[in-house]
Amino acid sequence: MTDYKKVRIEVIYKAHYCLPCVYMDETVRGILSKYKGRVEYRRIDYMKGEGKKRFLDLSCTLFGEDGVYKKLRLAPVPSLFIDGTLVFDAIPPRFDLERAIEAAINEKKVSP
Repeated sequence: MTDYKKVRIEVIYKAHYCLPCVYMDETVRGILSKYKGRVEYRRIDYMKGEGKKRFLDLSCTLFGEDGVYKKLRLAPVPSLFIDGTLVFDAIPPRFDLERAIEAAINEKKVSP
């Protein structure tokens, strides 16, 4: 039997009026049931509270602190991160998203 550590999926999201953001969120939510217990999903609403901090953290991961604070480089909106790594900066086709999630799950397999 194989145990799994959860894969964390995060979508950078602006607001309900940002259609690409809404569609990316819906794309992820539409397949979550297939990965029940193996995937943790968080929508990062970068315009509010904790979302602002996480957005800056992910942006720093991409561009470094100098890139963010001196050159004003930020993570794309919308974008999709798996375990803190940018995987998609546009709405992915379902099969590409599933392939990326399955690859991340396989990387986290832990033998008992």
